[in-house]
Amino acid sequence: MSHQYTAAVIGAGQGGRASMTGLAASPRFQLVAFADIQAEARADIQVMYPGIRAFSSHEELFAACPTDIVCVSTWPPSHLEVTRAALQLPLKGILVEKPLADNFAVGRQLLELIRAKNLPMAVPHGLLVADHSAQILQRVHNGEIGQLKLVEIQCTGWDIINAGIHWLNFFVELTEREPVEYVIGACDASTRTWRDSMQVETLAVTYAQTASGTRVVMNTGDYVTFSEPVANTLFRLVGTLGTIDFYGWETRYRILNAAHPQGRLFEFEPGPTTLHQRHLENLAAQIDRAQPDYTIAEGSLVALELCEAAYVSIRSGSVPVQLPLDDFAPPPAVDWQPGLPYSGQGGGRNGRRLPPRPEQESSASRTPRLEEP
Repeated sequence: MSHQYTAAVIGAGQGGRASMTGLAASPRFQLVAFADIQAEARADIQVMYPGIRAFSSHEELFAACPTDIVCVSTWPPSHLEVTRAALQLPLKGILVEKPLADNFAVGRQLLELIRAKNLPMAVPHGLLVADHSAQILQRVHNGEIGQLKLVEIQCTGWDIINAGIHWLNFFVELTEREPVEYVIGACDASTRTWRDSMQVETLAVTYAQTASGTRVVMNTGDYVTFSEPVANTLFRLVGTLGTIDFYGWETRYRILNAAHPQGRLFEFEPGPTTLHQRHLENLAAQIDRAQPDYTIAEGSLVALELCEAAYVSIRSGSVPVQLPLDDFAPPPAVDWQPGLPYSGQGGGRNGRRLPPRPEQESSASRTPRLEEP
């Protein structure tokens, strides 16, 4: 029989409860303790899991009840602090909720600390292990809709950091981690919405483009109008030979391609194993073979860079943020107002007489230019 690992969860919010459900259901783990700063949450969890030990802080739990596995499920700005403390224990594995942190630099630091310990790690991006979305990834990578050109995402009731981290992570995997050249974002923040202890947008559009020109356009916010009747999320993948539509966590998708010229709907029965449990059992397998796998964590960090780049773009006046983010410096503010008549003064450049971009010079020299009308 496979070894059973003891486990503790820090944080009793949505992510922490998903980990507790997965741990309690899996024969690979024994859920023994959790910590949360709220007394009401602690009482609630103790009713759900009789016999579980409850603590008001991660420091108390780590001192009194060290375990083989720790699941870090607190709010993102605290992930580094909790992870750093957990790494002082003789851990065998760690799960860190997504996003890894509230910004890319701290997320990278967190991953580097875990790597330095050579510690098996899980980051529970559910779309990477759900049956329907895993099959979508396989179809796209096999070329069943040709070359992927556009990923459109519509998501209501959520935002760039709390849901976009999932959606942009899936885009990263759809493109097989092709480098993203730049990200540009625009948003309305007039309602001062906060969600999961983070300030978020009322309505936003995030746009990113890879080196080969594959685009993602993500529309998020409190109330997003959909292009077709769906519950809360719509993905549309557009390739040179077809399309795939799917609906986030709903276990179905529709493909239109040469093999299915009228379109075909594929539906899946949700299995008994939750997506968190699948990630946790993958973590147990890493521990069993003493071979950490940081593939998913690295992809999550890439997605976090895209999320932060979108917010940096918004704060900088919706300018394109060139990646890597470390190299980006916000440009100085300009007084140019697109859409207003040009007075003929104040400098600028004639958009009818732009020089060719460097990568276009060779082809431009061979192509006669049209006369300006």
